[in-house]
Amino acid sequence: MAIFACAKLTLILDSLAQGRQVKASHWSKGEAAVNFAIGLIIALGCMLGGYAALGGHLDVLYQPWEFVIICGASLGTFIVANPLPTIKDTGKALMEAVLDKAPKQKDFLDVLGLIHALMREMRSKPRNEVEAHVDNPAESSVFQAFPSILADAGLTSFICDYCRLIIIGNARTHEIEALMDEEIQTISYDQLKAYHALTAVGDGLPALGIVAAVLGVIKAMGALDQSPEILGGLIGAALVGTFAGIFISYGIAAPLAQKIKTTRQKKLRVYVLVKQALLAFMNGAMPQIAVEFGRKTIPAKERPTIDVVENATIAGGGDAQKEAA
Repeated sequence: MAIFACAKLTLILDSLAQGRQVKASHWSKGEAAVNFAIGLIIALGCMLGGYAALGGHLDVLYQPWEFVIICGASLGTFIVANPLPTIKDTGKALMEAVLDKAPKQKDFLDVLGLIHALMREMRSKPRNEVEAHVDNPAESSVFQAFPSILADAGLTSFICDYCRLIIIGNARTHEIEALMDEEIQTISYDQLKAYHALTAVGDGLPALGIVAAVLGVIKAMGALDQSPEILGGLIGAALVGTFAGIFISYGIAAPLAQKIKTTRQKKLRVYVLVKQALLAFMNGAMPQIAVEFGRKTIPAKERPTIDVVENATIAGGGDAQKEAA
């Protein structure tokens, strides 16, 4: 039954992909959540369906206190091992992973458009006028044209800091590049704390499952004078702890951690884009050429064409925004 359901679901998804030509980069947050739910249902359905097909009784797996021991111990050790900011960021990272909040083509186009506008300002306007944009981006007409970037305080600060260094004009290109690399490495370290925290929890879950199983066996040892049916049920209930710890680790925690890592690494590509574009500009490239240096750092599936970037930067972005939306 589970195999039939999986096959039917595969056919439905394939027909949607062929008939509607749905692009993953254009999925909404709701569709990303549905994708996550479908994967979890397939994993649970095939596992429980296979167990039932072998003659197992599903009611035996209902051992809520085994799950309380495992999940409660995992949560406790997670809180012990991580400071409060990392705990909060892990919750945020989980939402980003489930809803697939990685940058899409429109987000990269917005960054390219902002960088292009700033480079044109730096090339054609006096220093004091350009400084007004980077000193107070919230009041800048350039930044206000890209509200999604202005809402990201970290990215806005990164762009403003290095544009300010370019305006000053005393720093060498290789010095700015080394400083950018160091800052991006620091940002990457901070962004991936949630991934490492969840990975550590996932690695410990199988052992905590064994702990729950041992506690169940201890309980069973106290009932050696009971009938074989009762004793067998107690031992079976204890073994559910081992099963639960391994499944939650490799079936839920590890995939979620990997999804967090993938999402956060994609968000870091925006910083690399800014770095390459500004360095090219510092080396004397025209704004449109410098933007091309940044475009090449965008992942292939989200990378817009040169024509789309030109529309987004030079021609006002009308057609480009429609194509990327």
